[in-house]
Amino acid sequence: MTLSHAGIAAPSAWVTRWAHLLRPGARVLDLACGGGRHAAWLAARGHQVLAVDRDADAIAGLPAGLTGVTGRVADLEQGGWPLSEEAPFDAIVVTNYLHRPLWPHLAAALAPGGYWIYETFAAGNETVGKPSRPDFLLRPGELLDVARAHGLRVVAFEDGVVEVPKTAFVQRLCAVREATGAAGAAAPPRYRLDP
Repeated sequence: MTLSHAGIAAPSAWVTRWAHLLRPGARVLDLACGGGRHAAWLAARGHQVLAVDRDADAIAGLPAGLTGVTGRVADLEQGGWPLSEEAPFDAIVVTNYLHRPLWPHLAAALAPGGYWIYETFAAGNETVGKPSRPDFLLRPGELLDVARAHGLRVVAFEDGVVEVPKTAFVQRLCAVREATGAAGAAAPPRYRLDP
């Protein structure tokens, strides 16, 4: 994996591709943040990031002095949704993590005009490595279906094979909870597809 100058793994190209859509100073949830590669990258761009992971060592290992990053240890797969008090978020970033029961909570935690940037492993990955259990692999088009089921407008979606940092089958999504206008209708999109 490519490392940044600060010794943190480089952020996902999918996250960096769509982060330009976030408003300045956005409140971002980095879910299952691991070593903090996205939290650090987003904070460096002026966003306020809540970095959440169940691994206390990962949270304790977030780089010292990261202005704009708050770490929180939470087991998202046990008990109730622990982030109700912090919602809504202007963006939610999830990479390499899948726990389907969280989807309704994530959709509800997204502010109007907020973005859901998601990338994780998909069916077919069992042929090239781990994860290989069906519980950890998205079914064809599943992420797209979930976004639509929760009323999000899909900005971009990909379902295929990547070669970097290693061969993997992935699905990637960028979706927005559209803000509504005064009459309750969805406001016209105001996002640029190219940074």
